Amino acid sequence: MKLPPPPHGAASTLLALLSLSLLLLRLLLRLRLAAFRDAALSLHLLARLRLRPVHLRISATTTLRVWCPSSPSGKPPLLLLHGFGGDAKWTWARNLHPLSRHFHVYAPDLVFFGAHSRSSSPLRSVAFQARCAADAMRLLGVSRYDVAGISYGGFVAYRMAAAEARDAVGRLVVMTSGVAAAPGEMREMAAREERTVEEALLPKNAEGLRFLVRRSMHRPPPWMPDFVLDDFIQLMCVDQRKERAELLQELLKNGAGFDPLPVLTQETLIIWGDKDRVFPVDLGHRLQRHLGGNTRLEIVKDAGHALQLEGAEHVNKYIKSFLLDERRAGPGVAVAQK
Repeated sequence: MKLPPPPHGAASTLLALLSLSLLLLRLLLRLRLAAFRDAALSLHLLARLRLRPVHLRISATTTLRVWCPSSPSGKPPLLLLHGFGGDAKWTWARNLHPLSRHFHVYAPDLVFFGAHSRSSSPLRSVAFQARCAADAMRLLGVSRYDVAGISYGGFVAYRMAAAEARDAVGRLVVMTSGVAAAPGEMREMAAREERTVEEALLPKNAEGLRFLVRRSMHRPPPWMPDFVLDDFIQLMCVDQRKERAELLQELLKNGAGFDPLPVLTQETLIIWGDKDRVFPVDLGHRLQRHLGGNTRLEIVKDAGHALQLEGAEHVNKYIKSFLLDERRAGPGVAVAQK
């Protein structure tokens, strides 16, 4: 008896899984551990979480890759926006699985991050990133969604909620993002650092990446060999480096692009690590005061700027509770013990 051919979508997924499996084997044999990890993350998203990469033509000049659910569901849609430390896969590695149980998750690589989100546009503003993310969700047919952004992604998320996607964004989660700091204040903070912002966030060698990891995490990995760090740099910090440096300069110059910073109408959850050495926790308190009674601040103890990794369990719990209205404690401040 001749079996019918598999559906086109299933065949495409099977082919993608096979290709990734072969790539994993090749990378393992060559001991390119960062590239191996990158391929393993893709395989995990495809096979385990049923998330697939969609390449969207935002405009004549801009393409965005978004990790999207493979099939419809009744779960509420959630847009996750990463920061400068990596693309969507690496940033949300400890969050996508827990959150996808409760949400229809969309995780784009922001413009100039990853191998597939590219643009020939000269624009480098937070507003440009927000428009691209908002246009991507419209192209995907999602008219109403919640947004969570960390660090640079928090600037983009805030901008979307205030302007570019104001009518589409339901609730907002901002994590360790200096959106409440005036651009001049951010420049002063950057000037006090041991190295320039580009050197710190776009490292060129193992020593520079080791500095970034130790700056971003309260408890960094104890073992970071040069060959692994060099591999990560080749994977994440070489392609589109010039454009990302220009994004940083624009951020220091204009912040989210508002003067003054508007008060949002959306309910907002702010999450911060109490050991954040990039954006001090005082900026979280300041943002809460600015937004007023529609806002809650959660502080994770013994966690640094890479909060979504070091405090993943708390971050996932807070996002789920806030967005699904479970066990809401009301506006205020809470401290989570590690």
